Amino acid sequence: MGGTALAYDDPQLTVGDSRPLAPCTRDEMTTQPWTIARVQEWISKDFAARGLASPRLEADLLIGHALGLRRVDLYVRFDQPLTPDELASVRGLVERRRKHEPVAYITGSRGFYGRLFKTDRRALVPRPETELVIELALEALAPLDAEASVSDVAPKVSATRRVLDVGTGTGILAITLAAEREDVTVDAIDLSDEALALARENAASLGVAARVRFFQGSLLEPVQRELDAGARYALIVSNPPYIARRELETLMPDVRMHEPHMALDGGESGLELIEPLVRGAREALEDGGFFAMEFGHDQGPAVLSLARSAGFSEAAIKKDLAGHDRVLSARR
Repeated sequence: MGGTALAYDDPQLTVGDSRPLAPCTRDEMTTQPWTIARVQEWISKDFAARGLASPRLEADLLIGHALGLRRVDLYVRFDQPLTPDELASVRGLVERRRKHEPVAYITGSRGFYGRLFKTDRRALVPRPETELVIELALEALAPLDAEASVSDVAPKVSATRRVLDVGTGTGILAITLAAEREDVTVDAIDLSDEALALARENAASLGVAARVRFFQGSLLEPVQRELDAGARYALIVSNPPYIARRELETLMPDVRMHEPHMALDGGESGLELIEPLVRGAREALEDGGFFAMEFGHDQGPAVLSLARSAGFSEAAIKKDLAGHDRVLSARR
């Protein structure tokens, strides 16, 4: 946190070098230990003053990471003093966050659909709105279970379903679907070798590596030979790059400065990859197959038009929890 922050003998707490937060006398500084609660409060005020969206949550995540504690433990041990080494560790993490490095990169993980995924600069930070793709995909697989069932009494083992994830990144969609459904095998594609390496690490750590194949390449090209030979998928999911190139420099500093632009850049219109993906997905699905794709909040009408032009039936736009158009839901 710099030379004037979180030191036992400071005359006041400061944000940066010039903006005072909580003045106190030297006597108070020397008699009041830096407890977990006190550090939480200090960092929260620091982050709030810098305009960070969730200052208390981020403070807790960084402190918990530095101390090896769960968030709930911070509140149970609120009066526990930090050692100088612990304070130094916290200080280093806060300095990184002050430079707008995403908390998920600093801590090295992010939760998604009840599982913890390794995260770093090789791929985008998983976003909670992408869980809508998983929800729609799992709903789409449910009718297939009903069709496959031959008895209401005896348990039925469903035939293996083939799933494709285009633009897998950290692997959250491919791996989550494989973990949620033992009856699926997943092919996961990404243009970035680095992202694929990260996704493989996540697949191994979450125990689904045996049912996920990874391919390097653009859109559906890596599996085109199999498609030409007649292979088809029951389900295709994707969170492709969809930011218009002119908008990249207007993104939040966390994203603009630290996350890989390859995974963000959707070309001049933002639809440069989406248009061929929608067409390709329609052809790669088996009859009755389902397609779910995330897109930008202002792209709903254009994406819906593309899906209908490609020949999808039951094409619809689903909104996220913020009320924004977010996911295309379509069936062949």
